[in-house]
Amino acid sequence: MSGVPLKPMLATTGELPVGAGWGYEFKWDGVRAVADLAGGAGRFYARSGTEITAAYPELAPLAAGVDDALLDGEIVVLTDKGVPSFTALAERMHVREPGRAGRLAATLPVTYMIFDLLRLRGADLSAWSYRDRRAALEELGLAGPRWAVPPSFTDGAATWATAEEHGLEGVVAKRLDSAYRAGLRTPDWVKVKLELTRDFVIGGWRPGARKIGGLLVGVPTPDGRLVFRGRVGGGIGAVAERELLAILEPLRVPTAPFAVPVPREDARGAIWVRPETVIEVKYSQRTPDGRLRFPRFLRFRPDLAPEDVDDAG
Repeated sequence: MSGVPLKPMLATTGELPVGAGWGYEFKWDGVRAVADLAGGAGRFYARSGTEITAAYPELAPLAAGVDDALLDGEIVVLTDKGVPSFTALAERMHVREPGRAGRLAATLPVTYMIFDLLRLRGADLSAWSYRDRRAALEELGLAGPRWAVPPSFTDGAATWATAEEHGLEGVVAKRLDSAYRAGLRTPDWVKVKLELTRDFVIGGWRPGARKIGGLLVGVPTPDGRLVFRGRVGGGIGAVAERELLAILEPLRVPTAPFAVPVPREDARGAIWVRPETVIEVKYSQRTPDGRLRFPRFLRFRPDLAPEDVDDAG
């Protein structure tokens, strides 16, 4: 496993599980990153496997803290209240030019929240239980100016209440006896958000009183087409509309990217696009046929590709 950027293990969405067999962590609103540390140097990889080391030079000194390790965690930008800001992090995500990355590291620094240890001094720990991996991680004492090992708890209700009190994104529950299953989404990890949100792929938009009256969104099928999940019109302010148009206009295509024809009332006057853009949407619930009720646009997800979008749960 040394030197190979594995894809991280993923959580399913669900209700907060309870019982003695679970551990609980805060859910951090950032970008997932695997850190491969060896020989005094560190390389960081995004969930997709893309190397992102150059974007975050302030994390380089982490490699001096352990001679050989593979870590899993989340890169965040913290506000002055200690709460992650995904909007602020978006300024850092795609920067690769060393000069600009260095300037941003000084003015908008990130913090690497480390929550798993997958290799240590040449030994593969992925088959170890979550309980034992966490214990080994905490023994390393990886506390630094731009990285931390956030605590894990045994009281799910108290963890949830604390996340709510401090305005965090939610909680991730993990089975204490579970192994690390790289690249898989399993019920051994369960994510519970304070708000009901999910990621969707844009397949087109409908003009309205403004240039974008509603986004037509869906979830991908294995052949790359989309299953329609509804029309998202709320939450699109003037700034977001300009950003959406700048992204979507070059993606125009003559035919709908949906696997089944979109209902006529939604498709009327629609402008179709290649299904490449992921957004996060807040909604109240779903209809029996899977459509979103009262959906509102929350934000872009430039850290995700369409194949990362999961409709389970």
